[in-house]
Amino acid sequence: MRPTSSLVAVLLATVIIPDAVAQQRPTATPTRDVSVTYRGSGQAGAIGELRMSWLPARNMMRIDMGGGMGWMLMDMQAATAIMVMDAQRMIMNIPAGQIPPGGMAPSPTARFTREGSARIANLDCVNWRVEDRNETARVCLTTEGVMLRAESLSTQAESRGTLEATAVSFGVQDPARFQRPTGYQNLQLPSGLPPGGVQGGQRGTALPPPGVTMPSR
Repeated sequence: MRPTSSLVAVLLATVIIPDAVAQQRPTATPTRDVSVTYRGSGQAGAIGELRMSWLPARNMMRIDMGGGMGWMLMDMQAATAIMVMDAQRMIMNIPAGQIPPGGMAPSPTARFTREGSARIANLDCVNWRVEDRNETARVCLTTEGVMLRAESLSTQAESRGTLEATAVSFGVQDPARFQRPTGYQNLQLPSGLPPGGVQGGQRGTALPPPGVTMPSR
């Protein structure tokens, strides 16, 4: 299985995290600039590392995938996203229909169940079982909304996987890294086909996540 097809499943089922009911509402996205390095694993074993960075002031998230696979930029407020491949100087525009209304906005009908606490990458977090949009995941979130671990609990084996933080760096993010590159060729992803599908992978649901389908495990 190619790395792009699986990490999407975890990312999109966990990165775009649904909201909790009123009495249990964890902060689901970072409240300040941060960059997190994750180690991914799926049904085929270890997937390698990826880095996710957030610029809350502009509601932007960037995912760097390593292995020459490029990076993804998401505008969480506008619910738009692009995949950038620097080596080919190409930008793939992801159709709005592939991203849930509101981008990273949680569903008001989502169910969160608290399942204890953990310590990952030298930070404390709370484990939550999340059920929303016909997907189930388990995520560990800090009080500032940083996801330290995400596990897809999909009934489809090929969509299962885990992301776990290995390093967390708080600090001002460079706004230039959250801008659409100029001078690149623009491509439109066929409607109804997830980004992972470009690589021949399965449609994901997710962290990515964690709605959208992105580079995944």
